[in-house]
Amino acid sequence: MSDLDRPLNKRGERDAPRMGKRLARSDDVPELIVSSAAVRAARTAMVIAEQLGLDPAEVVLGAELYLAAPEQLLDVVRSLDEGVGHAALVAHNPGITDFVNALAGSEIDNVPTCGVARLKLDVERWDDTDCGCAELLDFDYPKREAD
Repeated sequence: MSDLDRPLNKRGERDAPRMGKRLARSDDVPELIVSSAAVRAARTAMVIAEQLGLDPAEVVLGAELYLAAPEQLLDVVRSLDEGVGHAALVAHNPGITDFVNALAGSEIDNVPTCGVARLKLDVERWDDTDCGCAELLDFDYPKREAD
């Protein structure tokens, strides 16, 4: 089986709904999810969307997010429709960890499977997004104790 076709494992099937519920309690719930087209990432995105009450049409799958480098993820963010106020990316490591650190100037060692890094971008438009323009609001992951 190719890496693209690898399904979400049992731990991911358990953690994705939990993380979706935790994300749903935030003040800035995504209204759009852009996800890697890899089977496990797409499944994670759909499960989280369900927990957020999003229509499946609000999950956009993109082959360009599979093993994307930070620069590719930045291009995806810059291309978001200006009508979208809050968006989420579901991607792979090491790109997603490097992307979060580049935008927020943070030093996260690893965004684990189903990990959620919430960023506040200091930009007027998605197209203005660049390294250092974000503040890390929260970093949550399945093994972190939920309150």
